[in-house]
Amino acid sequence: RRCPRGLRLPRGARAPWAGVTAFPSRRYLLYASGDFVKVHSVNTEETLRLLGGHADLVTGIQLNPHNHMQLYSSSLDGTIKLWDFMDGIPIKTFTVGSKLLALYALASAEDTVFVVIPKKGERDTFQLVSVKLTKGAGQDLEGKELSVVLDGVGASPKQIAFGREDSYVVSVKDVNLQVYFFKRKLLNRFSLSTAKTKGGDNRFSCVVCHPTEDCIATGHADGKIRLWRNFHHKKAYTYSALHWHHDTVMDLAYSLEGTRLLSGGVESVLVQWHNESSCQKDFLPRLGSPIECISMSSDGILCCTLHTDNRITIINSNLRFSRSIQGLIKSRDVKTGLVVDPRTKALVLNGEPGHLQFYSLQSDQQLFSLDIVQRQYIHQAGLKQSDLVKVAFSARGTWLATVEESEEVADPELQLKLWFYSEETQSFALNTRINTPHDNHITDMCFRDMDELGDDSLILVTTGRDCVFKVWVMVEDSDPEAHQSVSWSCDFVGSYHNYQATNCCFSEDGSLLAVSFEETVTVWDSLTWDLKCTFCHPPGNIRNICFGRLTCSKYLIGATDYGFLCCWNLLTCALEWSAHLNVVVLQPDPLSEHIAAVSWLSKESSLFVFKPSEPWPVYIQRNLCKEKILLAAFVPRDEPEMISSEKYLWLRKSQLFFLTDTQELMTLSTKSLEERLTPSSKQLAVEESLPVTPFSVLLGKHKRQQAQEDTDLGKPVVHNKQEQASPAVKELLHTPAHVLPSASFLCTIFINSLLISKENKSAEEVADEVEMESEKAEDDSDEEDVTAMEQEDTSHMELLGEMTCKLSKSQEKELRKIRKMDYSWISAF
Repeated sequence: RRCPRGLRLPRGARAPWAGVTAFPSRRYLLYASGDFVKVHSVNTEETLRLLGGHADLVTGIQLNPHNHMQLYSSSLDGTIKLWDFMDGIPIKTFTVGSKLLALYALASAEDTVFVVIPKKGERDTFQLVSVKLTKGAGQDLEGKELSVVLDGVGASPKQIAFGREDSYVVSVKDVNLQVYFFKRKLLNRFSLSTAKTKGGDNRFSCVVCHPTEDCIATGHADGKIRLWRNFHHKKAYTYSALHWHHDTVMDLAYSLEGTRLLSGGVESVLVQWHNESSCQKDFLPRLGSPIECISMSSDGILCCTLHTDNRITIINSNLRFSRSIQGLIKSRDVKTGLVVDPRTKALVLNGEPGHLQFYSLQSDQQLFSLDIVQRQYIHQAGLKQSDLVKVAFSARGTWLATVEESEEVADPELQLKLWFYSEETQSFALNTRINTPHDNHITDMCFRDMDELGDDSLILVTTGRDCVFKVWVMVEDSDPEAHQSVSWSCDFVGSYHNYQATNCCFSEDGSLLAVSFEETVTVWDSLTWDLKCTFCHPPGNIRNICFGRLTCSKYLIGATDYGFLCCWNLLTCALEWSAHLNVVVLQPDPLSEHIAAVSWLSKESSLFVFKPSEPWPVYIQRNLCKEKILLAAFVPRDEPEMISSEKYLWLRKSQLFFLTDTQELMTLSTKSLEERLTPSSKQLAVEESLPVTPFSVLLGKHKRQQAQEDTDLGKPVVHNKQEQASPAVKELLHTPAHVLPSASFLCTIFINSLLISKENKSAEEVADEVEMESEKAEDDSDEEDVTAMEQEDTSHMELLGEMTCKLSKSQEKELRKIRKMDYSWISAF
């Protein structure tokens, strides 16, 4: 999935692969997210670096065992990259050529890493191979020296582990366990029974090795943990069992000293086993979602758990919750669509069951989660429960409308809720709950909200499969004991030939409402609710509709499920143009005339951006991605972006985001990868003009005040060459240490950059040097200095054709004292 420039930038919608986390210390956490590796600060909970360069999903990361400031990463693009993750700089790229599914780096194997690759010529068969990392001067090298270590291994990184002192490697798959001893070149295989008796399931799910002893811990599908010993012999091996989990053990991890074993699974509980005893165990429950991966920090102080909802939880060694990193939650089905919160510009969509998640695109983290259903969700297959299906915001973001319905197909339980944003609590509070707003599923809803008219213009429209659309308005609550002054009630019910209502939207000025009824689009006056006109383009039902904006507000766009994109003129009530295009997503930009249409054809998604007034697109990108794009949203930028290419001018005010059927969030970018990635040494260097501490703020203020006083007193300002941006100094400070030349080479350049040349010294600089003498020297030679200064000043003024007033000895001495006094305290008044 090599992506062209300006096309895709995964934003953490996909959870990291199990096992692709690294803990170089208690200060930093590294984890893979889509095509990138993120460096996260444990203390500040901020993303410090974003390591980008892979063209496909990152499948493994490992700290360099010989330099813990470096990191190896592997990807499905067939490359292994060596990073200086503190500076965010790629050091080497090794091209293996085959898809890499897992990565392991050992302290005992210098210049060699182990990867899992597909076996050539066989489907769903994988091998563990060693890769010799070629040494060379260039950055891009070949890693073609492969040696097969084990055949028939699992594709998951959790199914392979290396033993004490890297003397052997263990692989588990199905009911088979393999142990390969490197020095003896001996392979032992062990198998468990495939029969599922008394609810038991012996299939392996994960494996980990004791750090100091010859002991292997394996997790199984029935929740058991087996501890294997004496596996050097095929027949004399033994194992004991630990059992608490009621379902598959998802991952295992030993503590640094090996006295504690951690396990996790679908119960959302982290279990800590002491001394490999089933009687001694501790629990950290209610972690929110099933645990997929467990990782320990290199110092053993912290551990982290990766969860199925795209969240990482950081836990102390005493099994106490520390903090969590919440990315975009992977919901079972994003029924709400991609909606933008006008207040925070966050993406709003389904999160945990029954919740709305507000996801910040700037920080790539969840802002908060709003419980809409307000019922305990029970994780049980086949149980019919209520879930959130529709959401809409008013233009100012002060009102939020949500629809929840049960999973019953024939007779769903529906609730329409209206929420008001409270400035005091900085959250949404429930204002109105409407039971059974429609007799069947609600298909769409939208607000009419015109800022210039205030809240009185607020109207909510809902459409349903009960063949009607309903208009909801705010009314004053006459009940004196009511907690709020307004509530919502139904004001109008409309229908068209008993057809099912499928979509609705308001025009930009709010005067017209468009409602689609199967194959027909109806246009209504939003003041009188009179039917103005209808449009139809058979065959096929209307899938999406939207009005044009700004100069294109006279157009109405519609897409049919039969593969047509139509543009109607509201003034002539006629079809303006149509195109044969299978549009699955139709999204207008709220800040421009542009409309984005995403098509799905021949197992690829393509993007078309157009203005309704023009019959040809302004931008086309075919084969945008192989996944099917289900949703899209334009997010307004804080500041318009400077775009030089006319091809991307439509992205100047807003940024377009997509969500695929694999729940991968993508966006379009006009910048190259290097420009998009903020974590680089030069960008992280402190700007000279930016104060970073309270002391530097005070110091900078004092310097500016002193410079202003010197200017006011007529004292020439001397610019020290050291304060100027010396290229030699900047290069020395900003260049990573591992690529710097020797200190002896840099010494001469650095010293010369600090020297001040005397060749071009002005008379003013000479006078300043005279004034910088000590008080004693000034008193002893006042007469001589003053005479010299007067002569210099006179000569300069005579050149300008001006006359000067000579100061007496006492006046010059007094002026010199005044210049040295600090008057910065006056600025406070």
